[in-house]
Parts: sequence; structure tokens; C-alpha cells
Amino acid sequence: MKPAIMRKWYYGWNIVIVTSLITMLTVGTRLGAGPFFNPMLDSLGISRTLLSSIFAVSMIVYGIGMPIAGYLVDKLGTRFVLLSGAVMIAISTVWAVCSNDPVSFTFAYSILLSLGLSFTSPIAVTPIVSKWFTRQWGKALFYLSTGSMGGIAIMTPIFTFAIEWVGWKTTMLLLAGLFLVLIAASTLILSDDAPVNTDLLPGQIMMNRTDLSAPMISLDKWTDALATRPFWHITFGLFACGFSMNLLGSHGVPMLMDHGFHEHTSSFSIGLLGLVAMISSVFLGNLSDNISKRLMLSSIYIFRGAEFLLIVLIMSEWQLYMVSAFGGLVWAGSTALSSAILGTMYGLRWLGILYGWSYFIHQIGGAVGVYTAGWGYEFFGTHLFAFGTAAGLSALAGLVCLRLPAYNKISVSKGEEV
Repeated sequence: MKPAIMRKWYYGWNIVIVTSLITMLTVGTRLGAGPFFNPMLDSLGISRTLLSSIFAVSMIVYGIGMPIAGYLVDKLGTRFVLLSGAVMIAISTVWAVCSNDPVSFTFAYSILLSLGLSFTSPIAVTPIVSKWFTRQWGKALFYLSTGSMGGIAIMTPIFTFAIEWVGWKTTMLLLAGLFLVLIAASTLILSDDAPVNTDLLPGQIMMNRTDLSAPMISLDKWTDALATRPFWHITFGLFACGFSMNLLGSHGVPMLMDHGFHEHTSSFSIGLLGLVAMISSVFLGNLSDNISKRLMLSSIYIFRGAEFLLIVLIMSEWQLYMVSAFGGLVWAGSTALSSAILGTMYGLRWLGILYGWSYFIHQIGGAVGVYTAGWGYEFFGTHLFAFGTAAGLSALAGLVCLRLPAYNKISVSKGEEV
């Protein structure tokens, strides 16, 4: 009997692990703002609409920083961008906790902190992960997205308990310290110099590498993509994604509390959604390299729309937990699939900058969603308006993504995966 051959651990998975942790902190800070909302409201003494507007500005600035981060990653490398982001996060956090008026708080929290977070966002690390993978590209991007889901699942409950224990200001300072430690350590592991043949097996190197390097749509410059429909189909989907995700992240806990659920129950349900999404992303990652990405993306958006309609209508705890678990199944993957499709359509050369601009629209959607939630509640006296809008946009995004051009999946020989 021929002994089994043990394959060496592929270094690219170290890149995925480290970048997933960075993404978890970044997305957790940006989408886990819900537990901070009421304490900040009391501390600053401002209206719900004004604080929602401040949160909305933070979403826009976070989005503006995305293409800047993508451009700088291409020119100066991933490590430089991440370290710059960590420094901005540290400075802005100290400034924010020392602010006593909404103007100063807006400059610190909404502008400088958001710009720093954009430099540690998925946009900054997606290109380096993509460089290290070919055969398991979709899986790697899905595994990277577990960091985003972990930001919801892990950071939201942690923020809730930490704020109760030490207050929102100390919680933010501890978070900034964690950013500095993690990103400083990550620079010892991250490398932009991926092997020429990435993770391809010996029999796949000549057959597939050339095929993958050729995009479906050739561009002379990245701005040419703006004249193509697939870019805007993907971007509209990310707008709907940003609207819904940031709505839930900023107003999910306050909405559930307004509906009579305890603060811990509310934060746990959002955390449960993220936890199920982490598990789901592993499963979907294994599928993503074998079935149509556009059909997966469309299905995720349509089912997510149903989840947003259900979560605002539930009446009991068991219903809340069931809806959260259901939502978690389809919460993961929209950003991973969007970036993979962009890379396939236009090539890895333009992925960072195009994904950055698409994510900028994602954050505009987030800003609109956050503002709509605050304004809609004060104007209509209900959260149904904002969450119903999220449901409609998600369903429409699913239909739009069905119009993405189909492309032939690159055939790969079967082999052991690491």
C-alpha cells in the first residue's frame, strides 16, 4: 500500500489568518457601533438624529478611504497601509474620548477614526490574499470574510459587556491598543511576495495559471471599468449590502431594545447572526470555487432581504434567535463574492482600486442606511420603514446580480487541499 503524502502547510493560509483577525477588529468596530449608540447619546447630550448623522458621516469617510487604501496598497504595499491605519486609529480614539461637543467628536470619530479603519479594512488586505491563491481563491476570500462575521459575532457582545463594565470611552481606548499590537505583529508575517504559481498543484501550473491571469474584460486603465455594466451591477449590490449591514450594526440593538428585548438578548442575537455567518462562510467557501458565483451572490441578497423583514416583525425571544440564525446563513459572502467576481472580470491588477471604489458605494449605502434609521424612527415612530427599505434593496440587488455575465469556471485537476 502506497503511503499517503503529507503536503506542507501553505504559507498563504498564514496570510488569511492574520488578515482575518485584522478584518474582525475593523469590521467589528465599524459595524459593532450599536452598543456604543445609547451611551454616546447620553454622554454627548444630543438627539438621536444628530448622532445618526455623525455615524452616517463616519460611513461616508470610511468609504472615501477605501479607494485611497487600494491605491496606496498597490504603490506602497500592504504593511505600510496597515501601520498608517493603526496610527490614525490610536490618535483619533484618544481625541474622540476627550471630546465634549459634537463638532470635535465628529472630526475625531467620524473622520480620522473612519479614515484609519479604511486603511485596515478588507480593501487593504484583499489584494494580498488574492496574490497568494489561485486554486482556492474563492475559499480564501470566504475565509477572509469570516473576520467580518467575527466582528459582528464576537465584538458586539464584547462591546456590550465592556461598556457596562468600564464605560464606552475606556472600551474604545482598549480597542485602539489592541489594534496597535495586532497590526505591529502582523507586519512580521505579511508578505506581498507570493510564489509565482501560488497554491496550484504540480499538474495545474501550466494548465490554469495562464487562464486565470487573463481577465474577461481587458482594461487599459481602471477608469474604463466605469463604462461597463458588470461593475455597476456589483456596485449596486454592495450599496444594498452597505445599507443593510450598517443599519443592523448601528441600529439593530437599539431597535430590538425599543421592541422590548433586553440589552443582553439584543446584542446576543446580533452576535448569534455573526457566529452562524462565520460557520456558513466556511461552508460557502468550499462551494464558491465549484458553482456559479453570480447565482450564489444573487441568492444571498434575496434571502438577506427576507431576514431584514422578519427581524423587525418578531415578537418573542425564540423567534428572534431563529431569525438571527437564519440570517447568519446568508449574511456571509456578499463582499467575498463581489471581490472575486471583480477580479475575474477585470483581473487582479485592477482589483484593489476597483474594489475600493465599489466599497466606497457600499459605505454610501451604509451612511444612507444609518441616517434613514434615525430619521425614519423619529418621523414615523417605527423601525419598519428603515428595515423594510433594507429588505427591498436586498431583493432588488439579488435580481440585478442575476444579470451579471456568466463565465466559464476554470477547470482544475483534483488534488489534495491544504
